[in-house]
Amino acid sequence: MTDTKRLRLFMLIAPLLSGIILTFAFPGWNSNLAVWLWLLPLLAVLWPWKQAEGVKVRPFWRGYLAGLAFFLINLKWVHHSARVRLGNAIDDSWSGLLPELAGFGALVGLSGYCAVYFGLWAWFTHRFARPNVTTLTKDSWWPSTLHSLACSFLAASAWVACEWLRSTTVFTGFGWNGLGVAMYGMLPLIQAADLVGVFGLSFLPVFVACTAWNTLTRLIIAYRGEGTCKTRLDFTMALILMLSTAGYGMLKLTAKEKDAITVRTVLVQPNVSLVDAATGRLAEQTYQHLDQFTRMYGTAKEGRTSTDLIIWPESALPVNLEDRYHYLPQDFHRNYFNDMLQAGDFSLFFGTDLYKSAEIGHVSAVLFRGSAEHRQDYHKVHLVPFGEYLPLKSIPPFSFLSSMFEGAFTPGDKTEPMLLEQPQVQIIPLICFEDTVGSLARKFVREAPQMIVNITNDGWFLQSEEPEVHLTNALFRAIELRRPMVRATNTGVSCFIDTCGRITSRLKDPETGSTFIEGTLPGEVKVPRAGHLTLYARYGDWFALTLLGICVAVWIYSALIRKKNAIP
Repeated sequence: MTDTKRLRLFMLIAPLLSGIILTFAFPGWNSNLAVWLWLLPLLAVLWPWKQAEGVKVRPFWRGYLAGLAFFLINLKWVHHSARVRLGNAIDDSWSGLLPELAGFGALVGLSGYCAVYFGLWAWFTHRFARPNVTTLTKDSWWPSTLHSLACSFLAASAWVACEWLRSTTVFTGFGWNGLGVAMYGMLPLIQAADLVGVFGLSFLPVFVACTAWNTLTRLIIAYRGEGTCKTRLDFTMALILMLSTAGYGMLKLTAKEKDAITVRTVLVQPNVSLVDAATGRLAEQTYQHLDQFTRMYGTAKEGRTSTDLIIWPESALPVNLEDRYHYLPQDFHRNYFNDMLQAGDFSLFFGTDLYKSAEIGHVSAVLFRGSAEHRQDYHKVHLVPFGEYLPLKSIPPFSFLSSMFEGAFTPGDKTEPMLLEQPQVQIIPLICFEDTVGSLARKFVREAPQMIVNITNDGWFLQSEEPEVHLTNALFRAIELRRPMVRATNTGVSCFIDTCGRITSRLKDPETGSTFIEGTLPGEVKVPRAGHLTLYARYGDWFALTLLGICVAVWIYSALIRKKNAIP
């Protein structure tokens, strides 16, 4: 094999290797090391030590390959949603040709879309942030250090900007599993999310990897006798940034506990498969179990109730609250809830569908207290494309799917917190994937005692790692807003999360550790009485937008310089 062919093979394998290494940072592997190392093979292609002759880098496609390798593995659970919807799948068994093809198509389509932002980053970084090898390796230590830091800063800025764009563009975006989320196990480092948001956390691993690569470049070229500069100051400064971030985190983690209101809470997890829910086969049993679990904790004993709030998950009811299609006896739900709520002095929170008319339906959360007539509603604002509504439904090829979305929902338009009357605490209601959208969650924040309540039904993804992945993306809302969080889910993971993103308890089988069980999880939520607003709560993704602005300015400036130089 010639040197040119070896180089071409390397430029194909290196990006794929980067994407594969990154998958180890997420649930399933949970490697804390992977998020710091994954970028190095890709940088070997984008920031080579010397120009390769006869081989084009094609940076966009190198980045795209890395992204595709990552997302095809990391999002493999996506294919279950089509299998459940079209093939009534209950496990990994074959569900028919059409459901399997549709599931595979969903995985490839979403992965292919998300990989575009890896490609965009690679193109920008290769074009505008690539270090000059001469400046890096032959200049004196100070110009070399500044040049390295500037290139690393721009590369990290572009990464944060691309993650933000991925979370906001095209069908409301898909911001899952950024580098900040990959750091979820490093509690001291992720506390800075209350300043810069989870996207801002992604700056650190890219900045560290780029300065490490530049330092490695100097040392190798100096070892070859082709360079004179051996400074490591840029990498040292990157480590100082990391230590400063960790120091801030330790201050938050060890801070004295503030005056708080205790909300005695019970999470109910029915663990009903989507197939059983759709057929209604277990409807009677589900109603009975929900009633039994609720009365177990909500019934007053000697005139006192030991629970303040009981939470069922999204789509907990076998039939929507208003019984739109008249499946149940008249006034069944009103009598069911009145009888249940009169058992004790507690509030009940759960998810259901609500309809304003035959054409307008909402994915909603309701909060009951005392009776079915005493009710507060919240309508989900951030709907899931291709799950709860069909984007561009009148345009092919999306129009071909219209028969599958005849009951598509309408998004809500209000972000007002709900009020828990006893004790008086505001609830930030987040339904399903809304707990992965920081820009939405912050709109509910008020200077008052607040807790985040997420209700989710991840039964669409069977017994995959998706519930764990969902949890790791969700827990950053507690840090960003410094509000405690509880998650009541149908199939897991139901848990309590404190204001530092620590999972204080979760519902799981004590023997196997599985979260795919039916059961309840009682606990106490400590809600800060002061309700201070974090920097992120006040200004949102200001850090990501600032870095995006810097990248756009660099691109415009470079374009103007090229245009000026092109004028004879």
